This record gives sequence, C-alpha cells and structure tokens, in this order.
Amino acid sequence: MESKPASVLKAIRAEIIAGTLARGSRLKEDTLAERFGVSRVPVREALRQLETEGFVESEKFKGVRVADSSTEVVIELMQIRRGLEVLAAELAARRQGGECADLLRAVGREERSDQEVEAAQSPRFAFHGLVARASGNSRLETMIDHLIHQTAWAFERVTQDEVASSSDDHTAVAGAILRGASVQAGLLMDEHLRRDEAIYRALNS
Repeated sequence: MESKPASVLKAIRAEIIAGTLARGSRLKEDTLAERFGVSRVPVREALRQLETEGFVESEKFKGVRVADSSTEVVIELMQIRRGLEVLAAELAARRQGGECADLLRAVGREERSDQEVEAAQSPRFAFHGLVARASGNSRLETMIDHLIHQTAWAFERVTQDEVASSSDDHTAVAGAILRGASVQAGLLMDEHLRRDEAIYRALNS
C-alpha cells in the first residue's frame, strides 16, 4: 500500500505537470493537507521531495511556490537524461530486455491503443522507465526516473501527432533491444530524445 507522503507527492506532481497548479503559485501546507485529508507532515515531506526534483521552490519568509523553470534548465536536464537513456538502451539490448522482454514486446500495441494525448502521456514516460529497468542497472534506473520527473512537464502541450511519432520511436527502440542490437538501440534512443528536445525548443521559442 502506498504511503501518504508518496500519494500526496504523486498528486501534486501530476497537477504541476498538467498545469492545474500554475507556475509561480503558492503552495500552503495547511491548504494542501486539508485538500488531501492528511496532516501537514506528509505534505511537508512531499514538498521537500518536489523541491529536489525541481518542481517547487522554497523562499525564506515566503514559503513554497511552483517553480518557474527556465527553458535553459529544462534543456540541460534533457541533455543529461539523453546521455543516461542511451546507455540504458545499450545495456538493455545486451540483455535483450532481460526480465522486461515481454513488456517491451507489447510496447507498440499498448501505446497505439490510446486515442487522447492525456492517455498517451503515461505510456510515453513509462516506456523510458521500462528501458531503464531493462538495463539491469538499478542506480541508472533511479537516476533516469528522477530526470523523467524533472522533465515531464516540458511536454504538457504536445499534440496527438507528436505522441504518435513518439510511439513509433518507442517501438523501434524496443525492437532493437529485443534483437540485442545495442549500438542501434543507443542510436535510436539518441535520435528519439533529440527529437523530443527539438519539440520542447519549438514549444518555447
């Protein structure tokens, strides 16, 4: 069963990514505690974690507010993430997906079943976590998961066509991993994340 801090963390993070909690808006512990039906302790823990992820900022005497992350910071994080995910794809291919092979085989079918952008967002990011897990490197998986959370809100305005293109990329990467083609898997992941970065730059130009 998920802990209260983890549940509150996921809920607040999701609202920030969706734009429900606008950038720059104040986050009051007592208000959030009342909303989620918990004490202020799990809210405080959730906000502390969100600050390490870059979603919120705390200011002395002013409290906590949703971070107004700059384009430059997000791009830098995406570049770091790309390097780690290329490595994850290569390692996953050397293991041909390992214990995640069956899930990787289902990637294309599952993603194409989603018709709405909102529905496609979850598998969009779940795929990257799956590849990280397939790498067999738990520390790498943790680092990638952290960066995925930090950059997820960069894609709150993607179009359905862009989601479909992303799904095609995922299918290609998954196929290379399952074939054990480590170099190809790395190159495909690199191309895919460079495309994501280009989309983000276009959305913020």
